[in-house]
Amino acid sequence: MPTRKRPIALFLVFAAACFSPRPCAAQLAIEPAQLPGRTAFYLLWRGTPTGEARRNNALLALWDDPDLASARASFVETLLSNPQNQPNQKDKPKISREEVAQYATLLDNSFLLGYIQRPPSPAAGKDSSSKDSAAKETAPKTAPSWNGGFFVYDRSGKEALLSKAVLRMRGSETDAPKLSQITVAGVSALKVERKTGITYWAENGKYAASANELSVFEEILNRLNGKPAGDSLAQSEAFEEAKPLLAGGLLEFFVGISNATGLAVDLPNNSVVPVKPFLSALKLEAIHSIAGHIALDGSKMRMTASLLGDTALGGLFDLWADGQSNPASLSMVTSDTVYYNESQFDLLGIYRTLKRALGGSTPNAPNSLETMADTRLGMPLPDALATITGEFASVQNSPALDTAQRIYLIGIRNKPEALKLTRTILGDRISSERNQGSATLLKVSLGGGQSSAGVTQWNFYYLAMTPGFLLGAGKSETLRGYLEQAAANPSPTLPQNISVFRRQYPEKLNGFSYFDFQKLDWPAVKAKWIAESNKSVQTAKSNEAAESNKKFTDWLSQVNPEVFARHLHTLIGASWKDAKGVHFDEWLD
Repeated sequence: MPTRKRPIALFLVFAAACFSPRPCAAQLAIEPAQLPGRTAFYLLWRGTPTGEARRNNALLALWDDPDLASARASFVETLLSNPQNQPNQKDKPKISREEVAQYATLLDNSFLLGYIQRPPSPAAGKDSSSKDSAAKETAPKTAPSWNGGFFVYDRSGKEALLSKAVLRMRGSETDAPKLSQITVAGVSALKVERKTGITYWAENGKYAASANELSVFEEILNRLNGKPAGDSLAQSEAFEEAKPLLAGGLLEFFVGISNATGLAVDLPNNSVVPVKPFLSALKLEAIHSIAGHIALDGSKMRMTASLLGDTALGGLFDLWADGQSNPASLSMVTSDTVYYNESQFDLLGIYRTLKRALGGSTPNAPNSLETMADTRLGMPLPDALATITGEFASVQNSPALDTAQRIYLIGIRNKPEALKLTRTILGDRISSERNQGSATLLKVSLGGGQSSAGVTQWNFYYLAMTPGFLLGAGKSETLRGYLEQAAANPSPTLPQNISVFRRQYPEKLNGFSYFDFQKLDWPAVKAKWIAESNKSVQTAKSNEAAESNKKFTDWLSQVNPEVFARHLHTLIGASWKDAKGVHFDEWLD
């Protein structure tokens, strides 16, 4: 963009404007496959949806609902009046609601933004003469900073509005930049110089383009004008592998991580953890790419994403568990469940990965850290991690989302060892301990520990350890209720309303979530959020934070809670691991 120091509020509203009913734009002047082969990242927005696709979609219909009109206006007002969103703008005219509505239409059209890696260094000369050696010795040891970001926008029908927005943003800067006209790739362009760096900007034909490096700017302009030089993403194996995830949709994104060494070139080294050796030992190259898209499917909005690569043992994919068909937390789920979320990680895999990475960059770090952990835990760190299955879950049965009725669950194995570890970690914060059937109940103070002078504890939390999991809740009666439920359901199966969604995914998952919006008591949820927001106003540490919280409270008060029940039904998501990578899928209906 023509300025790097722009009002954040404007772009926050731009992001919200994808839900504004306006015509969709034509194809972008440059498609991702045509980008340079060194493109490490891109995000493509294909324009605002319209017509039946928009009217039938639950989330977009919610945004367009007249009952949300006042809340939308208040939301924009809150964004614009928040000083954090417009830093150093005290003496500048504030952007008006009308201007925001006008600028928001820029999202009617498609845009593409991304990052291109630094070109490879020139190959060292074949002549190994003393002259060449001397030259190498005098050459700078650190390469100049690199910012390979770029931006391309289809400005068809938006030429005047785009120019107005550019002038508006440039005028909001505290220090006026130095502007000069240059010609790049045969195109008249603007060089914008600031204390923080240089930006290049051009508007030519149907597109506008920007970049921070002249070589990147030239590459992008040449490709926009049909004069590509060098290889393209279409020739990249990582991009080819990810193509099924990039087909269609409102938005798509791609991060190529195949060349981890090349990516590390642009990162600064750190004296504590040297970046390049750390990334090399981490085996980041095992992940080829991260890719995905967001698309409309009737009333649903779907987000699909994957981490693709080599899932063989010894790489970064060791962080994710292989998954289960029936995780322990299912015994907590009933037909009354409003919200359920479950994830599984390979804790020993995470331990081995971090130890390998730290050992490759700072050889003494793993041993010293492990010794400290062993001393604190009272057992070797691998043994401590082995007592936990890697399953983490939360369940909420309260229609008002009462936090006191929400539970958290950690899967365990070997209860005696897990209980011993829990006692060691919590120490004098354990106020009481008793057994109830196969469960051990613990009352834990979050506010203080016991001492020889007496009990100095407050703000209690309640835990229950069974042979299969550690359960936590804010109230003891909540905990007991779930334990009774689990005892009455020794062979858990998902309720029909949830299993319908679960069956569309692979048998073994390492993550699953379900949110039934229709079960919510929306007026009660609104009242709860307002009460929490009011409390935040009272406890805010600054007048600015208090004012921001108060504005959020005012916005909540204008929301008609019935509008959410009218449009939102369910949110489901899942993740799984296979030979190609780790995959994520989420539906909002």
